[in-house]
Amino acid sequence: MNEIFPASFIEFPASTEEGRSASFYLAAEEYLAQEMPEGNYVFFWQLNPTCVFGRHQNPALELDLDFCRRHGVDIVRRKSGGGTIFANKDNIMVSLVTGKGSVETVFNAFSHEIARCLKQLGAPMKVSGRNDICLEDGRKICGGAFYHMKDRNIVHCTMLYDTDMEMMRGCLTPARAKLESKGVKSVPSRIGLLKEFFPFGVEELRHRLGTLLTNRTLRLSAEQVARIEMLEQPYDTAEYIFGKSGRHSTPTTPIEHTFTASRRIEGCGRVEIALELAATGTIADVHLSGDFFETGERPAEEAFREALCGLPLRSADITEALRRHKPERTIRGLSAEALEEILGETRKA
Repeated sequence: MNEIFPASFIEFPASTEEGRSASFYLAAEEYLAQEMPEGNYVFFWQLNPTCVFGRHQNPALELDLDFCRRHGVDIVRRKSGGGTIFANKDNIMVSLVTGKGSVETVFNAFSHEIARCLKQLGAPMKVSGRNDICLEDGRKICGGAFYHMKDRNIVHCTMLYDTDMEMMRGCLTPARAKLESKGVKSVPSRIGLLKEFFPFGVEELRHRLGTLLTNRTLRLSAEQVARIEMLEQPYDTAEYIFGKSGRHSTPTTPIEHTFTASRRIEGCGRVEIALELAATGTIADVHLSGDFFETGERPAEEAFREALCGLPLRSADITEALRRHKPERTIRGLSAEALEEILGETRKA
């Protein structure tokens, strides 16, 4: 952890943060990864009511979109995996950008350092599951996500100081299987709030975390902010927000059938695989969705297409292709056995 923290604190011009959406801060992560000298950088952000969903998720399945529109809740897709979160001014979003190396190692160090800092400030914390920072009683305080860029890693989390439970409940429509797997009936029932332990307020918590996580400050210029705003623009397009994330391929032959299967896997998340078949009976395209994390080796859909496209939907062919290409390695926590089971369901359809 000492190789990452204390990091450099990134400060935005005072006038910059007012009214900014999540897309600006997600673009800021990209800017730091692309343009800043190699190093470790941390910044905090807070939002007006917003739902941020994962790279491979379908917002229509994760959110009550009509409720979000009626209540002016912004919706943004991020480039990291994982599930959907609701955030407002009572949450602190923490972003970390690091240099080259294993994104898994960085993510683990980040989660434990956040937990350590909160514990030092007086909250009984632990790291639990695949991406949760929890109170010792198991209630979730903070969920993280990550992705890998060329020679850089980006990790971020949402920290609950307080929240609007009714708004959260109205916005989020999590898959029933996810809640049942955790033995709970709703999202609010499994979360905790830091205000129970820190009566000094969210802004003071933000300041104290900055003191613990960083040891110097770099203030961005107006020119740098303008560059971030350019990177922000694609995040705000309807195609990116509502489109099928990652589906950039165009089959060269007409699609006759689509077979889909999904499964929630402990330590991995929900993985849904859709196989599109041409009239010849061969696999023309492969699409993935869910709240899983990619390992950073390469884009998961790219690996799955390379392994499966052009093959007939026969068990022996697919089994051999999986054994040779090992596409499951691109999804964190997905075993070869679990992948075989999911694909077996598509062949039964």
